[in-house]
Amino acid sequence: MKKLICFELRKIFSKRLALIAFVAILLFSALLSFSTYQNKYAFDQNIGEGSGKTAVKIDKEIASRYEGILTDEKVQQMMSDFALTSDLHGLNAVYIYQNAIQSAAFARFSDQNGNWNGLSVSDVFGDDKIKIGYVDGWLSTSRNLVRTFVALALVVIIMIAPVFSGEYEGVDNIILTSKYGKTKCAVAKVIASILIAIITTAFVAAFNLLFAFVFYGTDGLDCSILFAPSDYVEAFIPFNITCGTLLKYQILLAFTCTLSTTGVTLFLSAVSKNQIVAFVSSIAIFLFPVLLPVSEINPLFRLVGLLPLYHVLAVSLLSVEQMHNGMLYAIWAIPAALLFLGIGSFASRKVFAKHQVL
Repeated sequence: MKKLICFELRKIFSKRLALIAFVAILLFSALLSFSTYQNKYAFDQNIGEGSGKTAVKIDKEIASRYEGILTDEKVQQMMSDFALTSDLHGLNAVYIYQNAIQSAAFARFSDQNGNWNGLSVSDVFGDDKIKIGYVDGWLSTSRNLVRTFVALALVVIIMIAPVFSGEYEGVDNIILTSKYGKTKCAVAKVIASILIAIITTAFVAAFNLLFAFVFYGTDGLDCSILFAPSDYVEAFIPFNITCGTLLKYQILLAFTCTLSTTGVTLFLSAVSKNQIVAFVSSIAIFLFPVLLPVSEINPLFRLVGLLPLYHVLAVSLLSVEQMHNGMLYAIWAIPAALLFLGIGSFASRKVFAKHQVL
């Protein structure tokens, strides 16, 4: 069995399209990380302004002034330090961006003219203790991972779709089934496909985190996602977690997505007599949820949100209210992934094992 699994792994990675797809996802990750880093901007009247590396340095220096637990005194200090000195010409001050800390403060504690809106920390965040610091880099990484993991799921489909469908007219399958039997060959294909999904997900996640560490360091990993610049949807997650915890959830959901996708793709590969049909049907089913008019506040989202695509759209799944026992609803993605993978693996093995190759 070990030889069969290794043979299947080599066969998957030896396909030109699979190699191109794998290299493409790494290049996409690198370009996305680098362009995000280069497009950073920050301004401070005492430090100056800059983009890229300079902007990150400015934002970190500003964050260091206020780091720690957010208090009403710090809010007042921020509103004083970042007081606007020019006419907004009707623009709402909430949408003014000078630097990450200023944007986070104005989004929650400013009126439309840039003055304090009278809210206290407890008014905005309740009883939660909000630790603030430099979170901009890690929240950018989180946002980039959404795009990267969606692309990764498509790469997994490209790699796995031919596993069964590509064998129905192949000579390798005839030889191997003659020697090992159809059942063992089918099991080896399923195991190899699962390993492909796990290995590629782990590698892509580590690759992206490496870029983030190089660009942003470790600052802010233990800070809350709730005190974030106004353009980050992560701030709408209805509970207080750190950037590090968010990334852990996101990577876990990336694994559940690719494993769920593997189960679906294996089944479609087994029932499709043509590789193109397996490709197209797998991608269509993966992307189908975006066509459903179901928002996060709709009760039906508790079911729709467990489809593979929504696993990588982590913020949507994490935005669903916690269950009564305090457990995150997103944790249901794990049994959902095991269900998709289990049914897909079992059904594809049965379908392929019954196929007459001799």
